[in-house]
Amino acid sequence: MRFAALFTVTAGTVVATAQTLTGQYDCTPAGEFTLCQNLWGESAGVGGQNSTLLSASGNTVSWRTIWQWQNNPNNVKSYANVESSTAKGVQLSKLSSAPTAWQWKYETESSGIRADVSYDIWTGTASSGQPASSASSYEIMIWLSGQGGIQPVGSQVTTGISLAGHTWNLWKGPNANWQVLSFVSQDGDITDFNADLKEFFDYIVQNQGVSSSQYVQAIQTGTEPFTGSASLLTESYSVALNQ
Repeated sequence: MRFAALFTVTAGTVVATAQTLTGQYDCTPAGEFTLCQNLWGESAGVGGQNSTLLSASGNTVSWRTIWQWQNNPNNVKSYANVESSTAKGVQLSKLSSAPTAWQWKYETESSGIRADVSYDIWTGTASSGQPASSASSYEIMIWLSGQGGIQPVGSQVTTGISLAGHTWNLWKGPNANWQVLSFVSQDGDITDFNADLKEFFDYIVQNQGVSSSQYVQAIQTGTEPFTGSASLLTESYSVALNQ
């Protein structure tokens, strides 16, 4: 979950060699994405994190984040993520498809880590708006992994939802001025995810009272660590919104 904050964009162009971000809100362009550290909750813990752009070409990006956090095991420390610069500004009613593919893995992980690996999708009544801001109406999370007994915002409202070839539990609750809808995998870690996000959008319109007039304002993908240590590699990720 990304909270609003000011950040610095790192100068430079995307190249094949690694570029590592170390500052709390450092970002760098990555093809049709922006890679950001977003260590918004670091004050709640002891530790650190860095994120490295490995490659970017058009609508595909590869990156790694390495983190180690201690203390306050129920507090998110960061949301290192990539945000698409092209998959946004489309009204849900106008979407014909929203294909995405995400191949990722834990290269290393400590025992008992508490972390999720997730999409963080923001919608609002306007065609544009910053995530986690006054422009946000809904935050739609898709948890491909949730380890250590962590839970999303709110409470579980539905179980056994079949979407995109997997089974999900749905959590719902308020956060600031927006509602959070979190689809949590019942199938364990989904490390090779190929799906049409329109299935999730259609579900919340049909079953959760979300208006189809909402616009997709941002699609982010990354990880929310609570405690432990890990190296998380995104081997390949892409997303698009088609009308």
